[in-house]
Amino acid sequence: MSSSHAKVGASTDSSFLGGRIPSEIEIMAKHLKDLDQEMFRKILKAVVNAIEGKDCREAMKVIAANAAIPEERLTYVVAGMYRLLKEALRIPMSSLKQEVKTWLLIPDEFITDFSSLVFGSRRTTLEAVATQLGPRLPSVEDLRWRVDVAISTSSLARALQPSILMQMKLSDGSAHRFEVSVSKFQELRYNVALILKEMNDLEKRSILKIQD
Repeated sequence: MSSSHAKVGASTDSSFLGGRIPSEIEIMAKHLKDLDQEMFRKILKAVVNAIEGKDCREAMKVIAANAAIPEERLTYVVAGMYRLLKEALRIPMSSLKQEVKTWLLIPDEFITDFSSLVFGSRRTTLEAVATQLGPRLPSVEDLRWRVDVAISTSSLARALQPSILMQMKLSDGSAHRFEVSVSKFQELRYNVALILKEMNDLEKRSILKIQD
C-alpha cells in the first residue's frame, strides 16, 4: 500500500466509518503528528492486545512512563486507535477496500501499520476474539404463529376479531409468546418493508458505498 496521501485516496471517496468520522478518530489523527514511530507501534501493540482481551495495563504504564508526550495526548491516541480498529473489524473483509478516505487522516508513516492489521493475516484472529468477547443479543431460533379468533371475551370490540398468536424461541433457551392484532401485524409488515427499501436506497448512494 502506498504511503502517498494522494494515491491512497485517489480511487474512492468512501469510508468504512460511514458518513461521519467518529470524533475519537479525528482527534487521534491530530495527535499522531510528530509521534515517534517506535512509540506509535508500542501503543498500537497494546491496543491490539486489548482488543484480543489481554490485560495491557502494565504495558500502558510502561508506555506512559517512557512516552515523550503528555498523558492526555496518549489517551486520545489510544482511544482513537481502538475505535478505528473496532470499526474496521466490524465491516466484512469482502466489503472493505484498502484505498479509502479514512486513511487520508493518518500520517503517511503509520498507514502501513494500520492497514496490515485491518487487511493482513492477523485480522482473522482479531475478528474471532472481537466476536467472542463482544456483547451479543440472542438470535431467533424458531418462530411459530397461528391465527386465533376470540369468541368469548370481556371486550365487545375484540369479540370475533382475529388476532395473530406468535411464539419465539431464542438462542439463549428462552421463549416469548405475544399476541398481535391483524392491523398491528400489517403495520409491522409495512414498516419492515419500508426499512428494507430505505436500506437498499442508501446502499445505492455512492457516498455511502463501501465497495463498488
